[in-house]
Amino acid sequence: MDDIVVPPFFICPISLEIMKDPVTVSTGITYDRESIEKWLFSGKNTTCPVTKQAIADCELTPNHTLRRLIQAWCMLNASHGVERIPTPKPPINKAQIIKLLNDAKSPQQQIKCLKSLQSIASENATNKRCMESSGAVEFLVSIVSSSLHYEFDSVRPTDEALTILYNLQLSEASLKNLIGKNGDFIVSLTRVLQRGSYESRAYAVLLLKSMVEVADPMQLINLRPELLIELIQVLRDQISKQASKASLQVLASICPWGRNKVKVAEAGVVPVLIDLLLDSSLERRACEMVLTVLDGVCGCAEGRYELLQHAAGLAIVSKKILRVSQVASERAVRILLSISKFCATTKVLQEMLQLGVVAKLCLVLQVDFGFKTKERAREVLKLHARVWQNSPCIPSNLLSSYPA
Repeated sequence: MDDIVVPPFFICPISLEIMKDPVTVSTGITYDRESIEKWLFSGKNTTCPVTKQAIADCELTPNHTLRRLIQAWCMLNASHGVERIPTPKPPINKAQIIKLLNDAKSPQQQIKCLKSLQSIASENATNKRCMESSGAVEFLVSIVSSSLHYEFDSVRPTDEALTILYNLQLSEASLKNLIGKNGDFIVSLTRVLQRGSYESRAYAVLLLKSMVEVADPMQLINLRPELLIELIQVLRDQISKQASKASLQVLASICPWGRNKVKVAEAGVVPVLIDLLLDSSLERRACEMVLTVLDGVCGCAEGRYELLQHAAGLAIVSKKILRVSQVASERAVRILLSISKFCATTKVLQEMLQLGVVAKLCLVLQVDFGFKTKERAREVLKLHARVWQNSPCIPSNLLSSYPA
C-alpha cells in the first residue's frame, strides 16, 4: 500500500490496523471485532482498553455506518493497493441457537446439531459466548452424560460434544457450574476416560483441567479413585503431550486437598512418574510438573514407600537436580528432604550415599541457587551428617554440629 493517510477513526485502538468488522462496546468506543473479542474473552478482561471503564456486559454492537465508510474508502483507494474489505458475516443470535437445540430430538438430529454448533463456535468468540448463554453447554453435557447408558457405540457424538465444550473456552461461572452438579459430570468424564476413544479421553482430561482450576477446594476432596486411576492411565498411554500435561496439572492441583495424595499414591502414580523421568526426551516443563506431582505424593507415607520401592526412584530424582531448571531442582530437593525426614533407615541413607545423592546435595550448597532450596539441602545433610561423616563432600561445619 502506497503512503496513504488512513483516517484515524478507521483504526482499531488495539490492533492499530484498519477495522474489518467495527463493533462498539458499552463505553461507546469502537474496536475491530477480532481484537476486542480477544481482549474480553481470551484475555478475560472486564474493562474498556481505551477508557479503562468497566464494561457492564459483553454485548458488541456492529457499527454498520463506520464499516460502510471504511469499505467505500478502501474502494476509492484500490488503485493505491488498498484491499477491499468484505462485509462480515453477522454473528449468531440467541434465538437461532435455541431453535437449533430444540430441534435436536433424534440421534440423527443431534449429530447434525453438533456439526452446526462446531461450525458456529469456530467463527468467533461472540458466537461462543452466545452459545454459552443459550443452553448449548447443558445440551453438550447431556450428550456426554448419555454415553453412560451405552457401550460407547455412540463414540462420535461424545467426541464432538467434548471437543466443542473444550473449545468454547467456558467462563469461570460455567466451569464452576459443571463441577458443582453433585459430581455427576465428573462421573461422566470418568466413564469417557474409561471407555472412550483417544480423542474423547484427551478432551475429557483437558476439560477436567479447566474445571479443577476454578474449583473450590472442598469440591476436590471427595474425588473417586476411578478418576485418579484413569488420569494416571492417560500418562501411561501417552495419548498426546497436551493430554499428559493436563493430567499432571490435575493431579498436582488435587494432591494438597483431603486424602487425595494418599489416593493418588494408591492408584499407582509413583512408578508411572518415575518412568516418565527416566525418559530422556521429557521436556523441561513436563519434567517440572512430574516432579511437582511426585513432591505432592511424597507428602504421605504411601507415596514415599512407592518411591523407595522403585529401583531408580532416588537416583532419577537426584539426577534432575541442577540439570533441568531451578523449579525442577527445588521440587527434587523437597522430595529428598521428605525421604530424609521420614524414611531415614540405615539402608536408605547408605543408598543415598552410594547413588551420589549426598554429593549432589553438597553441590547445591556450592552453586548460585535459590535460598530455600539451599536451606533444604543443608537440612538434609545436617540431619544425617553423622552417618555420612566419611563422605569427603560433607562440609566440616555440618560435622562440627555433632559432639565427638
